[in-house]
Amino acid sequence: MIKKDSTELRQSIIDACLWMNSSGLNQGTSGNISIRTENGILITPSSLPYEETTPEDIMLLPGDGLSGEAIGKHRPSSEWKFHADIYKERSDIHSVVHTHSIYATALSMLRRDIPSVHYMIGVFGGDSIRCADYAHYGSAELSENALIALKDRTGCLLGTHGMIACGADLKQALWRAGELEALCQQYHLACQLGEPRVLTAQQMVEVRDRMKTGYGVWPDRKK
Repeated sequence: MIKKDSTELRQSIIDACLWMNSSGLNQGTSGNISIRTENGILITPSSLPYEETTPEDIMLLPGDGLSGEAIGKHRPSSEWKFHADIYKERSDIHSVVHTHSIYATALSMLRRDIPSVHYMIGVFGGDSIRCADYAHYGSAELSENALIALKDRTGCLLGTHGMIACGADLKQALWRAGELEALCQQYHLACQLGEPRVLTAQQMVEVRDRMKTGYGVWPDRKK
């Protein structure tokens, strides 16, 4: 559990949002980021341009985020519910990043899981990246679908929508979001050339075992 709820922590959310847009991982205000703290869930406000956002604009959802009024000057992100539900379901997750990145969103339009076409799939905890069924943004159904796709995983696609990447902290969640977008781009390109070869279940088990030593910390990750 992250114990501080400080200006520095709120600014880290803004910095991550600005980086997402400058890197092409997101566009406009379509994405959202949250961090779980001992006071509740810090989350980006709805529809406020990131370059205009200040630490005081970051919203706080008290407690588990599912009860009580949001604290702050704005409305919380319209996707606040799946953030709160993920934290309620998963004690290992303390930050959630949601983006509408180009390649992840394109694959989500096909409602297609990504099979184990690259060993980096293992970073997300399994032998595939699942694509959740479509549901309206901000809905309870979307949250339910996301939880199904994230079972035993730390990332997924949202049908005809975008992606979710999770981590033990914001740094890791953001790193995973970048890795997921890269995998989506690689899978897309490989499919243009033919049918990608898929790693076996045993090969993926071996990869995940090797990754338990600490693979997946951004940017100073160990290999």
